[in-house]
Amino acid sequence: MAEHFKLLVAEAKADGKIEVSAPFDGALIATIETGGSDAVEQALATAYALYRDKKNWLTAEQRINILHKTAGIMQSRFDELAIESAREGGKPLIDSKAEVARAIDGIKNCVEVLRTEHGEEIPMGKNSASMNRLAFTTREPIGVVVAVSAFNHPLNLAVHQMGPAIAAGCPVIIKPAEDTPLSCFRLIGILREAGLPEGWCQGIVTSTLEIATQLVTDKRVAFFSFIGSARVGWHLRSQLAPGTRCALEHGGVAPVIVAEDADIDDAVPILAKGGFYHAGQVCVSVQRVFAHKSIARHLAQRIAEAGAKMKVGDPTLADTEIGPLIRHHETSRIDDWVKDALAKGAELISGGSKLSASTYAATVLFNTPADAIIFSNEIFGPVICVYEYDDIDDAIALANGLDVSFQAAVFSKNIDTCMYVFKQIDAAAVMVNDHTAFRVDWMPFAGLKHSGHGVGGIPHTFREMQTEKMMVIRSPSL
Repeated sequence: MAEHFKLLVAEAKADGKIEVSAPFDGALIATIETGGSDAVEQALATAYALYRDKKNWLTAEQRINILHKTAGIMQSRFDELAIESAREGGKPLIDSKAEVARAIDGIKNCVEVLRTEHGEEIPMGKNSASMNRLAFTTREPIGVVVAVSAFNHPLNLAVHQMGPAIAAGCPVIIKPAEDTPLSCFRLIGILREAGLPEGWCQGIVTSTLEIATQLVTDKRVAFFSFIGSARVGWHLRSQLAPGTRCALEHGGVAPVIVAEDADIDDAVPILAKGGFYHAGQVCVSVQRVFAHKSIARHLAQRIAEAGAKMKVGDPTLADTEIGPLIRHHETSRIDDWVKDALAKGAELISGGSKLSASTYAATVLFNTPADAIIFSNEIFGPVICVYEYDDIDDAIALANGLDVSFQAAVFSKNIDTCMYVFKQIDAAAVMVNDHTAFRVDWMPFAGLKHSGHGVGGIPHTFREMQTEKMMVIRSPSL
């Protein structure tokens, strides 16, 4: 029998329920209650009342103890969390286990920043106006945090949004993706089991988009954290109440420059993993590879061979390397985009077809023309496009020619080539001899241009969810 998940809003009543099914085979996993306008109002009222009651804020010691216990409980349920993430999101079990390990480490990182981050002394006594004064800052929670999360990393993204909020002392309300709410709700349950009072972390799947907008745009929201599509993210930002700060994380079309002196044997498995991992459903997935014409075709063929060897199928099996797309219509959309590219002149090196209603073959296209949909849009599927170039400046110009900018990469044995690409390419981060999807959870992670707003990464989000308050002391003894 499918498990049933309750609405995680204190004293609120559900207005319905939705079914959560496995993207691979459509099997029913669970049902989960949805909340309407009254539930959103209850969640906001509860969270805001907690924030306004400063005498009863959770102490740093309490937050540290809760997060410590949370990490321990998660570790004790490691396999259960990995299987659930794989089933609901379709990420292969081997990668879902890596996600759980990252999520646990992320909770521990929240403890670390809570212990080490602090205010600072502001220089005084430097001129006549500042004589006999001492000034310093402390940090306080910014207020109610509302988070809207994405499907592709259902546990770790929840950690990145809820963990820093709890560490900072902010009441947080999260709306997970409707396709993958279970890992998020499981995490909220673990936090409460670890001692977090219910009102400090609430979870809701809203029954309509209008009600989700009601949650996000309320004037009591101090910080809005969004991970998802650019279209939705920028639209919601435009509707935020005055004073609400925000962080938006969208997608990109992460470019890779491969110079003629690159180590192909080293690059191929890295690029294949970076492009086909989670069936390409990663915001910095390898999609556009610009390779020198002397090696481009050989590189494309080698990536194709590597992709062809990857097992596609049931994400809960230990040997599966590429799982399903999150929805069947996404599989069809990817197929349409590939067919569009082929019709306009792209060369098919491998793949290019559905394997089932939910899975798509690892695909490599060569020299996709500029008028193809896939040339300038994020495919979010297991498709890598390889382009040949004569001059590296031409490749960089193509890489920089889109309205998105996130992470990029360069492969070369020449440090000057790497430094040149680093300097010239539009990106928030450039990986050298590594794929564009590399990430550890404490590093800054930021989309530029249309790709996002603000800086992610647990320490950076922790700071964003706080305000600095300054005290200036005047004393003749100073």
